[in-house]
Amino acid sequence: MHRTRSAGPAYAAVVLAVVLAVGSSAPAAADEPPRFSHAFSSGTAHDARLTIPTLPRVHHLQVVAYYGRTDDARGTRIQNRGIAASSHGKHGGTGPGGLGNYQVTGHRTSHGGIFGRTPSLDHGDKVFVDAGRWRYVYRIIKTRWTSFRSATSLRAQRAAVPGRPGVAPRHGYITISTCATPEDHARGNYWTDRFGNPEHRIDKIGVLERRVHRPGTKHR
Repeated sequence: MHRTRSAGPAYAAVVLAVVLAVGSSAPAAADEPPRFSHAFSSGTAHDARLTIPTLPRVHHLQVVAYYGRTDDARGTRIQNRGIAASSHGKHGGTGPGGLGNYQVTGHRTSHGGIFGRTPSLDHGDKVFVDAGRWRYVYRIIKTRWTSFRSATSLRAQRAAVPGRPGVAPRHGYITISTCATPEDHARGNYWTDRFGNPEHRIDKIGVLERRVHRPGTKHR
């Protein structure tokens, strides 16, 4: 009986410790998988190269960084060169491999249509971003639609955690965005803004899994 009485308080203390430990752990957001291993960059904005292995036309594609917001006048001029653009500044956007939302935009139906097939990206597809001596490896996790006629929708697109304005990021993300012109036209929606952007964009969201040395670079 003595052994039973002495074990009771000890057992209760263990149970209490476990309950407190579980209760103090904040649940991870549904779109922020907790098991990924991250090695972030500083988030400094600079030019990069984009490769999507499942899309042959997107191989070592130039991505030009600029200060502004997605698909503004400057961003549109960059895309009109047949390359991709990446915005940063007070409206959101981080650099390659940075904590937060690395935003990359490109044309789908004009000026070479470099992002003609990005809407077909599936969950799990890989995206490589080469910057300096590093390659940042992202994995596609979801699809979003953005409306250029909705300030709320645009804030969600440019948020540090894509789709969740005001939430502090714990991971690096990439938003690969292109126009939904064919889909809008099929629905009879021919609205465009002053830069020729249709109402909707199709955004593929990826999360940073890891960084590795860029192929061809020397490292210790």
